[in-house]
Amino acid sequence: MKPILLDSSVIVALLDRSERFHRACADAVQSIEGPLITCEAVITESCHLLRNLPGAREAILRNVSVGNFQVPFQISHQATVVEAILRKYRDRKIDFADACLVALAGEYETGQILTLDREFETYRWARNKPFQFLLALTLR
Repeated sequence: MKPILLDSSVIVALLDRSERFHRACADAVQSIEGPLITCEAVITESCHLLRNLPGAREAILRNVSVGNFQVPFQISHQATVVEAILRKYRDRKIDFADACLVALAGEYETGQILTLDREFETYRWARNKPFQFLLALTLR
C-alpha cells in the first residue's frame, strides 16, 4: 500500500472547522487506507498557519506522535534534491514545504496527494510524473 502525501492546506482545513473545506478534508482523510506522510516543513507551516487557533499546534504534534501524520523525510538526506526542485520551479515561486513534498513523492514513489494547493497541478515528481489529487478538483 503506497503512502499518501499530506500538505499543510489539508492539515489546516482538518483542524480549523471554520475552513471552507473542513468536512471534505475530514472525509478524505477518513477514507484513506494508506499511511499519510509529510515533512517537517509542512508540520512547521501548519503550526504557523494555525498559531491563533487554541490547541491546534498541539493537535498537529499529537497526530505526529501517534503516527497519524508520519514524517519520514529528512532534509539532510534530500537537500540536493530539494535544491534542484527549488531551482526548477523558481519561476513558480515554489515554497520550501512544497519542494520537500515533491522530493518526498520521488523518494516514496507516490504521487497521491491530499492538498488544496493548485500549484501541485504544475509540479512533477520523478522528473515528469503528475500528482494524483485525492480531493475533488472542484475543491482546489
